[in-house]
Amino acid sequence: MKISTAARHLREGTKNVVRNGWMTFASISSIAISLFILGVFVLITLNVNDVATQIEQQVEINVYLEVNTPQSQITLLETQMKAIPEVKTIKFVSKEEGLVYLRQKLGESGKALLDGFEGDNNPLNDAFTIEVDDPRNVAHVADQISALNADKDPKPIYKVNYGKGTVEALFKVTKIARWIGIGIVILLSFTAVFLIANTIKITILARQREISIMKLVGATNSFIRWPFFIEGALLGIIGSIVPTGIILGGYWKLLHISSLNLNLMMIQLTPFGSIAPTLTILLIGLGIVIGIWGSLISVRKFLRV
Repeated sequence: MKISTAARHLREGTKNVVRNGWMTFASISSIAISLFILGVFVLITLNVNDVATQIEQQVEINVYLEVNTPQSQITLLETQMKAIPEVKTIKFVSKEEGLVYLRQKLGESGKALLDGFEGDNNPLNDAFTIEVDDPRNVAHVADQISALNADKDPKPIYKVNYGKGTVEALFKVTKIARWIGIGIVILLSFTAVFLIANTIKITILARQREISIMKLVGATNSFIRWPFFIEGALLGIIGSIVPTGIILGGYWKLLHISSLNLNLMMIQLTPFGSIAPTLTILLIGLGIVIGIWGSLISVRKFLRV
């Protein structure tokens, strides 16, 4: 294609966007509204997925030891637990450290409840806190740790706790939440494509006389199609920039408003720097593709004159 021809197509496509007034406004509005709704749900889905991952990663195994377990057995047990392939980290928490942590957790109001429990009066057990490589392996690892009691006398493990029952229910809930989010996004994507393409189709239908005349005077299909190709791309870009800006601006404010409260709950929303490029590329890319596709599909009908 010659540079002069390409410049002509670009000029005509841009003119069409400006010249068609209300029809252009209708197309851009349709794209903006559809992509805004889709973008909001994509944002929610990404955050639900991240929050679910954070909650799952907080699942850990607590291995409580019997009182007066010899240091040699504690060392052997730690070595054997480290040898389990799915174990990621192991931290030994002495009963003295456990008492300090419990005091911190109870705060000033509950500190008096623990008076007199120092030294030999400490009722807590020494323990190990274990993280696994994948939260879904936690039950399997807990069973392997419990089995380490079998060949020892006296048995060093008093109890292995990982929230059995609650953890399995948690994984089911997070899995359902992820699939619901993905399902809604897919459904909205198809709905957005349908609405936007039909709105652009109406815009092109209003100009079928212009297309027919160009075809009758000898214009090639390519010559007719290119301005509409550019027009559709421009409609998609303009219509997607607006919802992208609104969504990202709102999300930026939300992060600053909610950061303190969510941090107290040990939950963090997806960082702005991680979500902005994904959402921008998705919405603007989708807007351009739908704009071009809607224009070309609609024009094709009139190129058979």
